[in-house]
Amino acid sequence: MTTTDPYAGSRETTEGRVYTVTGGDWDLTFADPHGEERLVVNMGPQHPSTHGVLRLVLDLEGETVTKARVVIGYLHTGIEKNIEYRNWTQGTTFVTRMDYLAPLYNEAAYCMAVEKLLGVEVPQRAQTIRLLVMELNRISSHLVALATFGMEMGALTGMTNGFREREMVLDLLEEITGLRMNHAYIRPGGLAQDLPEGAVEHIREFLTIMPKRVADFHRLLTGQPIWQRRLKDVGYLDVTGCIALGVTGPILRAAGLPWDMRKVEPYLGYETYDFEVPTADTADAWGRYLVRMAEVNESLKLIEQACDRLEPGPVMVDDRKIAWPAQLSLGPDGMGNSLEHVEHIMGQSMEALIHHFKLVTEGFRVPAGQVYVPIESPRGELGYHVVSDGSTRPWRVHVRDPGFVNLQATAAMSEGGMIADVIAAIASIDPVMGGVDR
Repeated sequence: MTTTDPYAGSRETTEGRVYTVTGGDWDLTFADPHGEERLVVNMGPQHPSTHGVLRLVLDLEGETVTKARVVIGYLHTGIEKNIEYRNWTQGTTFVTRMDYLAPLYNEAAYCMAVEKLLGVEVPQRAQTIRLLVMELNRISSHLVALATFGMEMGALTGMTNGFREREMVLDLLEEITGLRMNHAYIRPGGLAQDLPEGAVEHIREFLTIMPKRVADFHRLLTGQPIWQRRLKDVGYLDVTGCIALGVTGPILRAAGLPWDMRKVEPYLGYETYDFEVPTADTADAWGRYLVRMAEVNESLKLIEQACDRLEPGPVMVDDRKIAWPAQLSLGPDGMGNSLEHVEHIMGQSMEALIHHFKLVTEGFRVPAGQVYVPIESPRGELGYHVVSDGSTRPWRVHVRDPGFVNLQATAAMSEGGMIADVIAAIASIDPVMGGVDR
């Protein structure tokens, strides 16, 4: 059988049939029907201004972009498929590695979907701590967005200051979860562990420092003429364009629509907290920058309220068939089980050992069904469509990652503008390629 594809061929060898695929849609995609002289430029995927492992194929006439194509897939990890081969709790350690700048949001949305299938309600203290760590995570994510924006625009002090402030947040998250990122701290049914002693006091210290740092960013960048020239009227996308493309998050709010899942479909008790949804009316990179800066201040307000609401109580459901690992208590190294727990399951109770072994190796069963749970991540609507067939493993987990959806706005924002403005447009989208490629 012969192939009709000019870019794919095959031949027989002693090892069997060998296929050769060369690719070659370049001429078809960028064919010029008018015969005019143009330049096609590859930007990325290894490029400091593509905001990650992203490839942009730009069709240029002089300095003007006439066509832009986004090429993704360089960071593909197959996480959604991998989760199908792990039990429900182990899935948390996979999803946290997708949008690696907002790992706690992936954990929360996934666990909320599993809990919805299970029909269980998480204890109040666990809900408050989830909100607390997620808003800390929103600040750290927006600080990276600001820092990389500064780096790509040439405002290097914005970059160094952004990462400096982010370190304070990562120190808090490390103190609470044990890790700077990829925490696997939020688990189906609650949390891996309670807040350590002194964590709330350290969070309150952070709350006294950060407002001044945000004001310093405004003094450094917001009034800066070059910063304004690079961002204003760049990467324009109005509300109509956002809705047509499914774009959410700061991009949509910068176009003037106050759409925030924490307000329109509240979860974790967000409806009982006092906070605003910042918006702008510029629909450009400048508005997205201002919205993210304002959201940092709103997150600080939410964190303070969460600290005030913390009440003693459990952080995991009391159903011992779900609470994984069974009666976990940390050892002195902060990692392994305590000696008391090891002694109990290894030397005192055969039933406890069997239960621990079954729960950790096999996991719990989740009733058959499917749910979709959306939350507001730093980049927009992060949704988990989770399907169970009644077994100890997910049948399907599909993620609506806001970075993936928002990234398709690149062409609409870039075509007709200057090549330098493509950098600002991409930075204002703030995609995270781990979430885009999954």
